[in-house]
Amino acid sequence: MTRKVRKAVLPVAGLGTRILPAAKATPKNLLNVFDRPILSYIVAEARAAGIEHLIFVVGRGQGAIEEYFDHNPELESQLEAKGKTEILAEVRADLPRPGEMSFVRQMAPLGLGHAVWCARDLVGDEPFAVILPDMLMAADPPALAQAVAAHDDVGGNIVVVEPAPEGEAHKYGIVALEGREGRLNKMTGMVEKPAPGTEPSNLFISGRYILQPQIFQLLADQEKGAGGEIQLTDAMVRLMAQQAFHALEYDGTTYDCGDPIGLLRANIAFALRRPGMAEAARKAIEELL
Repeated sequence: MTRKVRKAVLPVAGLGTRILPAAKATPKNLLNVFDRPILSYIVAEARAAGIEHLIFVVGRGQGAIEEYFDHNPELESQLEAKGKTEILAEVRADLPRPGEMSFVRQMAPLGLGHAVWCARDLVGDEPFAVILPDMLMAADPPALAQAVAAHDDVGGNIVVVEPAPEGEAHKYGIVALEGREGRLNKMTGMVEKPAPGTEPSNLFISGRYILQPQIFQLLADQEKGAGGEIQLTDAMVRLMAQQAFHALEYDGTTYDCGDPIGLLRANIAFALRRPGMAEAARKAIEELL
């Protein structure tokens, strides 16, 4: 029987060097997309997928993330006193239920694989999701919910993918497939930034995973890879020799919020999706153009 995916690891310790100086004083995942931080959207996506426990892997100087997901009594009291109930509800919407969120410190920037490994004791012996918050996904149903549904169908490990821009597959981590029929296909490998013309497919890994707990055993002794860091994909390739992996071509659009233009696109796209504000946002964008 396939075990339910209840936990998600959110590696948020990165410095956001591609969007400096914006991320100098504010953790990159607390930067706004339209009217709320990136992490607000990520938490909503996780909850919509049935995630019960969110594990944030944070780094030095990122206490603001934990503060954001805590009560602000002074602010809430003022809003309540002024009768601003709708805004108060928005402020409280991201607050966790008791035990819903945990925070783990990654003491050194040793790579995504190391960040995931830091969460091993909180995940325990069960399948879990990994969400890269830089990659904000607009989808209905949400991207992680699509991945959880795929895991319910086939079990094993799920890697969310999408088509790379034409001629740019060599810039990404690309999956190799046993066959390609429909949106969910068995994987045979992964290639990081293949030479142009050698790509096994045009599908790149886009920031959502469901992994089995055996990945932690491999991450424990995983040698450093690209960039001198412990890479999650290297451990996944090793695990693929033992367990099934499926690539899910999800239905939606991804915005890379770790890139200035990607962040701009996300702001525009999510403004145009916001109920009650979309028309005003569209008018403002048209006036600027």
